[in-house]
Amino acid sequence: MTETPTRLPRAIRLDQSDLHVFERPCEIGEWAIPGSFAYADVEPARLEGKAQIVFKSAWLGLTSFGHTTLVEVAEIGEADFFAAVERLARHIEEAYRAPSFGDALAAARRELEDAAGLCEHKLGTLLAVEREPGDEGFVERFRVIEPARAGDHAKIWSIVTDDTADGE
Repeated sequence: MTETPTRLPRAIRLDQSDLHVFERPCEIGEWAIPGSFAYADVEPARLEGKAQIVFKSAWLGLTSFGHTTLVEVAEIGEADFFAAVERLARHIEEAYRAPSFGDALAAARRELEDAAGLCEHKLGTLLAVEREPGDEGFVERFRVIEPARAGDHAKIWSIVTDDTADGE
């Protein structure tokens, strides 16, 4: 039985700016989520410097728990998806003091399912997050940057067998 891949955001770097603006940039190719839970108890107006940049525009990488500005829509297999859920659950349990691993696992699963829900676009589509202070904490928006012609390229040649080449 073959597994059906899920789509999930994956960190991408178009230039070197993430290496300079984030305290801990994530690696290219890491699975990523918006990571909004990290701001549940934060007053955005009090953030400064790199912390403010992370709040305003960063995704959370699921290996290093560093940050990236852009992600691309990519396919992830079932085993890798569940490994990412478990890794995030351990992070939530340790860094955010979840009451239990079961609670952290449920929260992590919701985070990855929500992130997968953002990926209903062509593979390779870029996504950016924008956050700003709002009346009830913060407002979050996602920008979609579709590749101009990804997957739509015209076929310019094909390989055919030459039936006339029988030794002549």
